[in-house]
Amino acid sequence: MTHFVLVAGTWLGAWAWDEVAAELREAGHDVHALTLSGLAEKQGMAAGQQTHVQDIVDEVEHLDLRNVVLVGHSYSGVPVGQAAERIGDRLARVVFVDSMVPVDGESALSGWPSDDVRQSIADNDGFWMPLDTDDYVGQGLTGEQIARIVSGSTPHPGATATEPAVLARPIAELPATYIKCLLDGEEPMDAVAEALKSDRWELVRMDTGHWPMFSQPRQLARILHESATRP
Repeated sequence: MTHFVLVAGTWLGAWAWDEVAAELREAGHDVHALTLSGLAEKQGMAAGQQTHVQDIVDEVEHLDLRNVVLVGHSYSGVPVGQAAERIGDRLARVVFVDSMVPVDGESALSGWPSDDVRQSIADNDGFWMPLDTDDYVGQGLTGEQIARIVSGSTPHPGATATEPAVLARPIAELPATYIKCLLDGEEPMDAVAEALKSDRWELVRMDTGHWPMFSQPRQLARILHESATRP
């Protein structure tokens, strides 16, 4: 049996995966959607980037999961990528869903124009504040889906985005699938493009926006199911 551990991106909790998790369970998989420290029902918990890495490692080790597919969306690709390295032979594959990827010594905000995000964190007592409704327009989402995301979002602990990643080896050495959501830009970030040169990585494109767990949950679940069969 494949054990999926699903980790949503900035501002979101385990609830964001409800529809995808249901599809994967129907396909016979074991699924664990994880809320990172400081978010959703875990608001108020202090968190830096390594806290989030440890959240993921602890989920795998405490449940004694093996044949694990770690799935990271958006920001969470950074802690998921580090956790994938640390769980060793428990890992079957890591799937990055339109996400950032960790680069040793670099933060989640490195490699893209993020001065406004850094300023927002400084202006909001160390938190990266959620987006407004208008920010989700053009991402393949219905009004109802946008309302669900906005109502469920909580401020994101800023240190998790500004602290550096710690990797023992290049991320390209892990077996990985990268899902690029085309409404969020057709080309992956430079660090992703570099990793995709590895014969251990595959690229899958989805014709939707940055939040496919809401806009195309069934299609996303199918891709995750297929990733579980990759060598």
